[in-house]
Amino acid sequence: MSAIPLVSWTEAGQPCSARWRSEWGAPPPARVTIADDSMTADAAHRLACEGTALLWRGDFQNARQLLNAMARRADRHPPKPGTSPSESFHFHRQTQSRRARILGMLLVPLEGDYEIPLRRAPDLRLACTEAYGPGEGQALVSLRELLGLVGAHEWRKNGIVVPALGDRIHPHYGVFSPIRSEYVDLVADAPLPSSVLAFDIGTGTGVLAAVLARRGVSHIVATDQDPRALACARENLARLELIDRVEVVQADLFPEGKAPLVLCNPPWVPARPTSPIEQAIYDPECRMLTGFLNGLAAHLEPGGEGWLLLSDLAEHLELRTRAELLAMFDQAGLVVLGKTDIRPHHPRASDQADPLRAARAAEITSLWRLGIR
Repeated sequence: MSAIPLVSWTEAGQPCSARWRSEWGAPPPARVTIADDSMTADAAHRLACEGTALLWRGDFQNARQLLNAMARRADRHPPKPGTSPSESFHFHRQTQSRRARILGMLLVPLEGDYEIPLRRAPDLRLACTEAYGPGEGQALVSLRELLGLVGAHEWRKNGIVVPALGDRIHPHYGVFSPIRSEYVDLVADAPLPSSVLAFDIGTGTGVLAAVLARRGVSHIVATDQDPRALACARENLARLELIDRVEVVQADLFPEGKAPLVLCNPPWVPARPTSPIEQAIYDPECRMLTGFLNGLAAHLEPGGEGWLLLSDLAEHLELRTRAELLAMFDQAGLVVLGKTDIRPHHPRASDQADPLRAARAAEITSLWRLGIR
């Protein structure tokens, strides 16, 4: 078993250490200094840029204000423009990574039961337990990540309305949320090749399996590798009273056997994720996309269809060409039976402050219907 990551520091002349918590995959900081309400935003930002973490011992709400002030200073350095869409994308990612590293340097303590021993600290024990599991001693966590747990907890508690279901999906922490409903609408409207059996590859929250079940597919096998996603999908399908029609299994892409309908919504952008949370967005070297395409023919029944849900954002960012995508279909022994397109209607598609606004404005999400050649 791997060693528990620890953070070490000196406080009041005494050596101290605590467990390091980071679901974002950040390494424990090498240097830690104590900070409180007397620290200025300029000093905090400077120390964070230099790689020194700030262990907060002041008022919790003041820490939140300090984090916002640090963010404003970090945002004074927007990504430089690239000479091509792909270069602009990489500069944007570099800026995002640097910003996350700086803001992640403001730390707060957690007790063994996830109580926060700071003045005016909220009770976040349930949100922490949902993300981390049972407490295992004192720990340190970045305030920015801790606030992310709060947002995830609210999403899980309140759910996200999915019009195609006429109901809500409740995402768990670390599981990709179906906030972009256009790809769900594509699955809700496409003609079904069969209502007997379907495979949902990389099910996540279980939203697409639920849509197929609501459309009358008798049996769906929904797969995922992530234990959080598997638990999330089972909980959502049980709440929707569909668990008797959807079998949720842990698998690397495909379950055993063949089906007349196999669908997959892989990460849309071929780039390296900088944290585990980003793995639902970025697919390095198109690994999941290639794995799905190359294994599809072996898991499709004769005359069956593979449904690939894919945005063309990567094409507008010049990270993958349409010709390369079609070549991947051909190399996998697949033919295109049809394609349905929809334009996204999320706010970022029209955000003039977004450095990738040109690519997002041109983006189209497609359902590719694939068959065996």
